[in-house]
Amino acid sequence: MTARVSIQAGDFDLAAEVAALRLADKRVGAVCAFLGTVRDRNDGAAVSSMELEHYPGMTEKAIEAMIDEAHRRFDIFGARVIHRVGRLQPLDQIVMVAVTSAHRGESFKACEFLMDYLKTQAPFWKKEQTPEGARWVDARVTDDVALARWGIEKPNT
Repeated sequence: MTARVSIQAGDFDLAAEVAALRLADKRVGAVCAFLGTVRDRNDGAAVSSMELEHYPGMTEKAIEAMIDEAHRRFDIFGARVIHRVGRLQPLDQIVMVAVTSAHRGESFKACEFLMDYLKTQAPFWKKEQTPEGARWVDARVTDDVALARWGIEKPNT
């Protein structure tokens, strides 16, 4: 059985990951997958590369809890989250969320829930390389609309 969460420096094969998740359960009638890539701009500034850091163990535990919550909220069979860390370039794959269920609606909702949760709650730290030099940015983009949609309280910062 494949782990539900992987935090890794290396790239991943989206098709292989989705196939493995889908083939693990014959009840699956729907798979929804989200793939995030590194952009060449952030907050109006050019970004030539970025570095993502995390606390091993803590980050995986937080994402596992997010998947547990998705299982409580939605009628899904399985979920897989891969998030890359280390130095990344524009167009590199950075995150994958894939969810299986009997029907598409639950997969779509759970996938969006997990991605919103990741963007606002996952403990990652990001340093971007810009023409003005390196800058640390909060990798947990606070999106009050996304949090409210799912009934998640804004964290105290």
